[in-house]
Amino acid sequence: MICSVINYKGGVGKTTVTANIAAQLAREGNKVLLVDLDPQTNLTFSFIRVDEWKRDYQDRTIKRWYDSFIDSDQELHLQDLVIRPFRVNERLREMNSSGSIDLISSHLGLINVDLELSAKLWGGSERSNRRNFLFVYSRLKEGLKQLEAQNYDYIFIDCPPNFNVVTKTAIVASDTLLIPARPDYLSTIGIEQLQRHAKELVFEYNNKLEKDDLGTEFERIAPTLAGVVFTMVEKRRGEPISALRQYIEQVINQEIPAFETVVRENKTVFSDAPELGVPVVLQRLSGDTYRSIQTELKELTEEFEERLSNGGSL
Repeated sequence: MICSVINYKGGVGKTTVTANIAAQLAREGNKVLLVDLDPQTNLTFSFIRVDEWKRDYQDRTIKRWYDSFIDSDQELHLQDLVIRPFRVNERLREMNSSGSIDLISSHLGLINVDLELSAKLWGGSERSNRRNFLFVYSRLKEGLKQLEAQNYDYIFIDCPPNFNVVTKTAIVASDTLLIPARPDYLSTIGIEQLQRHAKELVFEYNNKLEKDDLGTEFERIAPTLAGVVFTMVEKRRGEPISALRQYIEQVINQEIPAFETVVRENKTVFSDAPELGVPVVLQRLSGDTYRSIQTELKELTEEFEERLSNGGSL
């Protein structure tokens, strides 16, 4: 199962949601891979230290994989870029879990990859342009197929906060999409538009494939929408405060699927997690509030698994 985690707006808890769902799934015994496509590299540095990345891994990033395709139409094997972060996997071992978390890290230079990929979309006849479109947008999908022998149960792609070419390669590669959002005006205003853009991409991709009868070379895509996860939620008596509920209801009224479980606001516990290299759901925490946060993250993961099993559509 491949899931892209995406929102047009940054700062909505995208990395927090990705890291904690992945960690809880690993705790349950699953083999999980994280792919960081965001040039801000927040997911990368939630699991490995900056100095460690600079010393050992800055030449083993997803940017290098895209660069090999851009520069010479060649593909590195994604397995050569996979890192197994020590601290989180050590914690999983301490918890007697058979699961694991692997990572393909990001790079600030990914911000330039979009322009270079765009240049490969055009040139030649209309038929050639259609094939170029399919060839470029299917790169990540084809690359992840190289990892099938690793038997990952889940692959999570942390997308940049835009709908550029790199993000589209993630959507084409995905079985489902997950949209974290703060329940406020700016974070929710673009959700309907994001859903529409994803639908249009799927339609355009499949239409180009069918028009040139390229089904033997490329596959149809049909990602679902797992739903919107509301994050950074201030609660009172166990429920989101009234000022936030209007934005949650606004999304639901647009008939966009939304998770019942929300992620509450707690700057202390969530901001410390990246430095520790262990997501909150796996940490040793004391106190009722902290334990409640961990319980909510486990419930969020359970709901995510249920939504996957129920299927759905964009």
